[in-house]
Amino acid sequence: MSAIANDIAADFLIEAREILDQLGEQMVALEHAHTDRDALNAVFRGFHTIKGGAGFLDFGPMVEICHAVEDRLNVARDGTVPMDAEAFDGAQQSLDLLVDMLAAISNGEEPEHAPPALLKSLRDGTGAGATHMPTLARNSVPASSSLPCSQGRVGEGSEPRAASSTREGSDADAPSPPPPNLPLRAGGGAKSAPPTKAAEDPTVRVDVRRLDAMVDLVGELVLARNRLKTIRPRLRDEDLDRAVTALDVATSRLQSAVMMVRMQPVGRVFARFPKLARDVARQVKKSVELEIVGAETELDRNLVEALADPLVHLVRNAIDHGIESPEARRAAGKPEQGTVRLSAQQEGDHVSIEVSDDGAGIDPEKIRRSAIKKGLIDSDAAARLTADECLNLIFMAGFSTRSEVSDLSGRGVGMDVVQSKIRELSGQVQIHSEVGRGSRFAIRVPLTLAILPTLLIELEEDVYALPLVRVVEVLAHDRIEPLWVDGQRMLDLRDQPLPLIELRTWLGLAPQPGAATTCVVLQSGDSRFCLTVDRVRGREEVVIKALPRTLRGLAGYAGASLVGDGRMALILDVDALLRTGLRGSSSAGRDR
Repeated sequence: MSAIANDIAADFLIEAREILDQLGEQMVALEHAHTDRDALNAVFRGFHTIKGGAGFLDFGPMVEICHAVEDRLNVARDGTVPMDAEAFDGAQQSLDLLVDMLAAISNGEEPEHAPPALLKSLRDGTGAGATHMPTLARNSVPASSSLPCSQGRVGEGSEPRAASSTREGSDADAPSPPPPNLPLRAGGGAKSAPPTKAAEDPTVRVDVRRLDAMVDLVGELVLARNRLKTIRPRLRDEDLDRAVTALDVATSRLQSAVMMVRMQPVGRVFARFPKLARDVARQVKKSVELEIVGAETELDRNLVEALADPLVHLVRNAIDHGIESPEARRAAGKPEQGTVRLSAQQEGDHVSIEVSDDGAGIDPEKIRRSAIKKGLIDSDAAARLTADECLNLIFMAGFSTRSEVSDLSGRGVGMDVVQSKIRELSGQVQIHSEVGRGSRFAIRVPLTLAILPTLLIELEEDVYALPLVRVVEVLAHDRIEPLWVDGQRMLDLRDQPLPLIELRTWLGLAPQPGAATTCVVLQSGDSRFCLTVDRVRGREEVVIKALPRTLRGLAGYAGASLVGDGRMALILDVDALLRTGLRGSSSAGRDR
């Protein structure tokens, strides 16, 4: 495949995915208001645009299924045969097939044709039986070629520009323009239109790898800046001070600008959920409305994509586990239709994403009994758990309250994976639930993972970093008066007992009785705990790097970074530190 053809095909794949995401949302809206002509026209144009681009690139199976859906939508548009449940099901199945076809093409495979039964169902719905498929002009771009798809868009508008061509006899309200940058075919009978001034396009498509390279270079610049800021006090040179201050400001501005380029609205992921909610609700025979709020909230592109799978699981769970059946909701005095709400908002340098429902809520006692029954926790330990701590048991591997196994749930796999994924993103997930009123899962992740504000701490000659967002306060050593409660070392902080973990003990180092220490109060979900260290060095932005090979797989570490004095600092995983630290502290307490 030539470089030009490669670029054309890659553009088509990217834009077709964008259109399919929009179509999923538009189809659900149309199903709720099937007489809305504007919505019907929007769906028609979406399939028509994909078909045009697929036809130019000779992706026959895509053209075939789009053509069949177009015909069914066309008779609904002219009022001949209204859209019914069978037509909506067929169109939704077609969307799923088109997604699979795009995936196959991306992998260099030939897309499979749609099932004949689906094509027949769509064509029968037109009232005209089988329709004549237009003959496709052969193109030099083979579907089996491997296509590059690692591209993103900078400054993109709300409407995707997709490749298309207008089929003969189509009465689309606004025929789609020809694909951008596509060469014209020779032999056309129409005369060329007079040249016109091209509309200015404020966007440019950039390979994501170039953006990643920019972020890496900014990271190197941040490291160099930190190094200069560390050296500056020793030199005591006014000119150097001014230069480093100017460099600090410029680096911060450049860092913000590069991060903004990588930002994308979470709506790119949220757009998938109306169709998902519809499909799951139909599968479990429930009536559910999905509300989406804050889709314009922006997040680092890598985080947007990484959040897709955890959010899919949470939305499925809300419908399958949370929302009651119509009969149960009537008996409880609720409307038959349940509501699932997916929202996002920026909070400083973090983004909060919530999945909530107005269903039955989560019963802590049921969770407690199920965890004991499955052997995930012993009865004595379970009895000491608070209601909120019981809710967190659902994040344990193998946990499920379902006695039967279905395609959606009951296998004990899912919520632990959700928590693991969120932790990989340096985020946290919290549960809030009230029996009979519903549940809310709150996810909090940083705007970007490339550069992390941290609090640097020291133990002997080693440096460690704590994510600054998890730091609540720092206590001087003379205010630390530990006590033992139920075998756990605690710190009474303003009449609030907090678990106390010694970093020295956690690392397996010998204790140093009487040595001066500092205590850092950290936040992990809804819980707080105290971590004792030798010294607090101060705040510093660090560039996150992968862990050294010898530390990979060890609990308690989230990454590594070089700090201003040139030493390597290990970034501590606060959640894992609490889990493993409490186990070690309790064991030490039992040995006393």
